[in-house]
Amino acid sequence: MADIWSEPWFGLALAIAIGLPIVLVILTELLAYLVRREHPAAKPVRLLRNLVLPVGALLALLSLASTSRVEITWVRVVATVFGFLVILLLLSSVNVVLFGNPAEGSWRERLPSIFIDLARLGLILVGLALLFSWVWDADVGGLITALGVTSIVIGLALQNAVGSVISGLLLLFEQPFRIGDWLNAGGVQGRVVEVNWRAVHIDTGNGIQIMPNASLAGSSFTNLSQAPGAFRATATVKFSTDDPPHQVLELLQSVASALPMLERSESIDASYAGSATYSISIPVVGPADAGNATALFLAWLWYAARRAGLALDNDSTDPISTPERRDEAVAAMIRVLRLAPGDYGWLTGRVRLERYGHGEVLHRSHTIPDAFRFVLDGEVILSVPTELGEVAFQTLREGEFFGMLALSRQVDANSAVAKGTTTVLLIPTGVVDQLIDANPGIARDIGRIIDLRRDAAKAAVTALGIK
Repeated sequence: MADIWSEPWFGLALAIAIGLPIVLVILTELLAYLVRREHPAAKPVRLLRNLVLPVGALLALLSLASTSRVEITWVRVVATVFGFLVILLLLSSVNVVLFGNPAEGSWRERLPSIFIDLARLGLILVGLALLFSWVWDADVGGLITALGVTSIVIGLALQNAVGSVISGLLLLFEQPFRIGDWLNAGGVQGRVVEVNWRAVHIDTGNGIQIMPNASLAGSSFTNLSQAPGAFRATATVKFSTDDPPHQVLELLQSVASALPMLERSESIDASYAGSATYSISIPVVGPADAGNATALFLAWLWYAARRAGLALDNDSTDPISTPERRDEAVAAMIRVLRLAPGDYGWLTGRVRLERYGHGEVLHRSHTIPDAFRFVLDGEVILSVPTELGEVAFQTLREGEFFGMLALSRQVDANSAVAKGTTTVLLIPTGVVDQLIDANPGIARDIGRIIDLRRDAAKAAVTALGIK
């Protein structure tokens, strides 16, 4: 027994027998903690616990049992496996330290994965060469020299192709654009939908344009999504030289301010260029909205110009603004109000027909209505603003009124938006006062309708669980 205690291998063997299980238990608890937190360090810790430590302990015991350190073949085999596992552990640890949790926008996040894979492969080859040289006394110098010469020959033969690939990879590393950005490159404009090591896929709206990375790296392009400030939609329009410029500019601003894709943190710029020509620059949420914003603005401007009596494109005619159509509208309103038709001929000269395009706002929430309006055709959606957005609670159709709080000059919390092309009859508040003086029952009907709509708005909000 005394001879065993005095053996040089006894202390190391005892340390392995006692220390290895303790270290494995500690690593098991650490691994469970890292897995629960989904930490990238879990992978190298698992490799250390499951393979590196057991194989290292086995190598230590085999080395002690051998007369020479690594002279026996099976000891060399275990040493080779252990060395390879240590290389993998080091690479995995470096990968966690450098690329485990890269900061947003840092070079570690932008570095293409193919660069990392190539570096990892090169380090593994170098590590294996050193390992075989140490364990098996292999002469790897000649092999490294041959590989170097071969690499030079292949590089010279494929320098153009390899140069294109490297240019593309460097473009990926720099990352001047991301998926979802809008690019204008060589006359091609669209949204980036895919980026890989070879090419960028751009959705132009008429198909997918494949742009090689090398082509982008060797030419200039514009990232429309990273422009300073908001992206802007522009339009140029002409009116009549008889139209007052300031009135036209106010109209342009008013129409643009109602666009749903407007970026409201930026200002709308409208200017007069002379010769009845006007330009407008509208900030929108992104390049994808620019085309829709311009189209919708021009459509709404057609209706708004005719309501304002301005001559867009030097044409101020309005197909619905005819005496016959106005007489028909007044007659329809009189029937709804149950008035005597022969007593209200004076109304036709004091009311006005208006037409709105789909989506146009007839009344903005939390403002005082400027007049009564009577729906002749189309539909009007009444909505109440909430913390979750606009909540529609009623649809008005032919023969219904809105804007009735204009009579008492009260703020109307609801908004009114046209659904489809909608024609209404505008009735000034003074006209309504005269009608009420002659028929007091109209005031009672107006009060009842106001109460019903308030109840409907409250019920719609309550149904969504909004207080």
